[in-house]
Amino acid sequence: MAHALTTPDMTFEEHGPLARITLNRPEHYNALSRELSDTLVRTFEYVRDSMSIKWLVIAGAGGNFCVGDDITEFPDWHDANYAMHRCRYYQNMANQLEELDKITIAAVEGYAVGGGLEITMACDFVVAAESARWGMPEVDVGITPGWGGTTRMSRLIGRRLTKEINLIGALHPARRAVELTLWNRAVPDGELESEVQKLVDVLATKHQQGLRQLKFIINRGVEADLYTAQGFEALSASLTFAVNGMWEVDDADKGAGIRGFIEKNELWHARRGPAMDFWVDEVGTAAS
Repeated sequence: MAHALTTPDMTFEEHGPLARITLNRPEHYNALSRELSDTLVRTFEYVRDSMSIKWLVIAGAGGNFCVGDDITEFPDWHDANYAMHRCRYYQNMANQLEELDKITIAAVEGYAVGGGLEITMACDFVVAAESARWGMPEVDVGITPGWGGTTRMSRLIGRRLTKEINLIGALHPARRAVELTLWNRAVPDGELESEVQKLVDVLATKHQQGLRQLKFIINRGVEADLYTAQGFEALSASLTFAVNGMWEVDDADKGAGIRGFIEKNELWHARRGPAMDFWVDEVGTAAS
């Protein structure tokens, strides 16, 4: 039975903890129409809210991944304000994908250019067929990327290579994406699906809470200064001990404070009584 999120332009499947999105506009190389983008946003929200989905695979139908925004719709974008509105909408879509507490895998064959490449950069893993081609050709359309082609890319491969990819607009082989650490693996044509399944099988052996924590602290830490990032590491280490059963701290509340608030018991009054007016000055007077 088709999933409720499936549309003519996209299929969505759930197989236990594994979900799969397949972009399905093969006659348009799976270009992202506004309608398809809206479906993707709804699907990412569904996956975000699911407590059973643990891994998400994104692929394209018809031998191609995605060639990005459907440029044939651009004449209907009205004006610069609408273009900025759509750009922020797509940025939010990519951010939602990147922020999922699931492990995401882009399975790439054929073309992954423009917005299609931007989707892969928001995923945790990218596995591609050797014949796949990628790039940012926006420069030759007279436009610039809007949701990752300059920002995420520069964080992944650096400023100089990001300029090369964007300013020239060439289409590169999958192996170069692996060499640049933009993608993880390039596999022989015909082995893409089996390689993705092998990756899922390995991930399935892991402590899933550990995977969620690692994804969170890596994503957050790379955007922070060293000491802030180390704070995330330390908190994650503490949480790891807690979820593994070693959660009790001698002078922690163990839920007593919450119960005190609900019951308004002796502990609540013992804490709130001294605190309510402590160092609270009368209106119009200065602290002594």
